[in-house]
Amino acid sequence: MQELKNIVLFLMDMDGTLYLENELIPGARDFIYRLIEKKKNYVFITNNSSVNKNNYFEKLKRLDIPCKEKNLFSSGMATGTFLKTQRKGRKVYLVGTKALEEELLKYGVELVEEGAEIVLVGYDRELTYKKLEKACYFLDEGAEFLATNADYLFPLKRGRFLPDCASICMMLTKATGKHPVFIGKPNRYMVDLLREKHGLSKHQVAIIGDRLYTDVACGKNAGITSILVLSGETKVNDLKAATEKPDYVFPSLKEIIEYIQ
Repeated sequence: MQELKNIVLFLMDMDGTLYLENELIPGARDFIYRLIEKKKNYVFITNNSSVNKNNYFEKLKRLDIPCKEKNLFSSGMATGTFLKTQRKGRKVYLVGTKALEEELLKYGVELVEEGAEIVLVGYDRELTYKKLEKACYFLDEGAEFLATNADYLFPLKRGRFLPDCASICMMLTKATGKHPVFIGKPNRYMVDLLREKHGLSKHQVAIIGDRLYTDVACGKNAGITSILVLSGETKVNDLKAATEKPDYVFPSLKEIIEYIQ
């Protein structure tokens, strides 16, 4: 476990790792306060693009989890950064929530209902068939296909799930034959931005999450330490069947506390 002791920056998933719906996972708050006590840096990097930055700040405050601007980076924020820097001036049709729309507008993204050059899909809990119909039209007309995150499922309490962004994308792919480029995890884009911002080497950064195909895969893609917790989507049998294993596996954040020194 010596490698964990040398980690300076922990990049943490939220849904299924820190909490489930509106309830903290036991030991999660203690883990965060342990990081603060040991002067470790942490950033919540969540793939959930259905809410925006302010929604997260409010929720974490209710849960007594310290979170400032520097401690949060969502797939919605990463997508806003990507569109602003690498697709500047392109017209975007959004299949996403009002909260994601508000987030993107802060980055100067031009959201349109006609003449879209990019179709962007998020975790849309306000999804309508009309949105899908328009997205298909723009994709058939040659629009680029982007998506905020590659999660198929959104975890709920009692082992239940909802369709997430990648599940919505599957419908569009089946209808148009077009495949999306995902900006959030497992793409290394978010990790690279944060590592550069903090001026750290790969060996000084770890990612913690509950999904093999997003959180762990993101860590592998970025060349940083990957830590899987079994408090969300991934179960022991999933881990046994996985071709690519995380560097560490714990039942939850609670069991990692003793290794933060």
